[in-house]
Amino acid sequence: MKHLKLIVGLLLVTLVFSGFWSGKSKREIREENRLERVNRIVASNQTMQLLYKYAPEARQMVLRSYGYATFSNVGVNLVLFSAEGGKGMAHNNRTGINTYMNMASGGLGLGLGVKDFRAVFLFENKRAYDTFVNSGWEANAQADAAAKYEESGGSLNAAITVAPGVRLYKLTQNGLALQATIQGTKYWKDTELNKN
Repeated sequence: MKHLKLIVGLLLVTLVFSGFWSGKSKREIREENRLERVNRIVASNQTMQLLYKYAPEARQMVLRSYGYATFSNVGVNLVLFSAEGGKGMAHNNRTGINTYMNMASGGLGLGLGVKDFRAVFLFENKRAYDTFVNSGWEANAQADAAAKYEESGGSLNAAITVAPGVRLYKLTQNGLALQATIQGTKYWKDTELNKN
């Protein structure tokens, strides 16, 4: 009897989290996922255009890279607590395949406000790309860019190395970010959007 209760309980939990009770058909869910993939492709293209606007030299770096990932993030800083959440995708330049991803981070720090920013990761080789996409990735070190793009600046100084074979541009609507802090940020595949 005890095992039966456990099995029934697990079955109910599975049904609740499977979307069975959501009232949406599989077709509706597939269509929502298709639209979300399209939205992420559009957001990625907009992020790349923003990068090329503020750092035109980055175009050649992107073309030479094994692949890249773009993320649109919103960060909130409330006195002592900060949190970021975002969506994005990784693009393999060799195969043309997109992998849809999510990101989140949280931390402690003084401040107040909301900021909207974009991140572009460039992957030098297959190993760096595959590690980021397939294993998820967690940034534990803080990386601060020392340069902000200006008329006399350059994108090579604004792209910082955050891991072996991985470089990062962090952008705001006003240009390249002075500080590219990614400490405590986790990136992972969106399992729902990557289903066939």
